[in-house]
Amino acid sequence: MIGRLNHVAIAVPDLDAAMRVYRDQLGADVSAPVDLPEHGVTTVFVTLPNTKIELLGCFGPESPIGSFLERNPAGGIHHLCYEVADLVAEVDKLRGEGARILGDGRPKIGAHGKPVVFLHPKDFLGTLVELEEA
Repeated sequence: MIGRLNHVAIAVPDLDAAMRVYRDQLGADVSAPVDLPEHGVTTVFVTLPNTKIELLGCFGPESPIGSFLERNPAGGIHHLCYEVADLVAEVDKLRGEGARILGDGRPKIGAHGKPVVFLHPKDFLGTLVELEEA
């Protein structure tokens, strides 16, 4: 069962410009960029009182964000991340119900240093869903 919304991820064509929008125009607390080569992204987190916004930029030519930005040149919402108490149990349950887990199906360590998986958007109302073990 999903828990709280951990973050909303937004793919952006210019990470520095996006950081300035959130920090300078909106007055938000914006983290330093962190490269996640195993995911092909550079992430920045915007901390809000009730959740976070994750700004995603490309890291390398094979970045999945690159193909997203080809279809959406101005950027846009990329995925929603929900917390779960037991990621392996949740993945097993979802697989048993026919849901598709992206990649090799095994959890990877995400931007928060916790295990994550991504669920196929065609199985979740057209929305890419990330599950993060809380």
